[in-house]
Amino acid sequence: MDERAYYQESRTTKPITLNCPACRTQDTYDLNWIVQKKKDRLPGGADERDRAKFAKAQSYMVLVDNQAVCKNVRCRKRFDISGVKTMAFL
Repeated sequence: MDERAYYQESRTTKPITLNCPACRTQDTYDLNWIVQKKKDRLPGGADERDRAKFAKAQSYMVLVDNQAVCKNVRCRKRFDISGVKTMAFL
């Protein structure tokens, strides 16, 4: 059974404070995340191995964005998002 059958997928945005490396201004940016929530029950047609995988599965979030655009009107440069975890367990 495919592991995608264990989760419900949704998208969300979370605010985070970042510093632009070019102009050094600090601002909050809304970053896009994919949220994988574990389903309440195992889908039908599962065998013992699938039950063991489902018991170990956890809900988690994965960061989608890898760059942000500076909000400073004079700068507006793209910069890489670093120092932010790209995956988080819920």
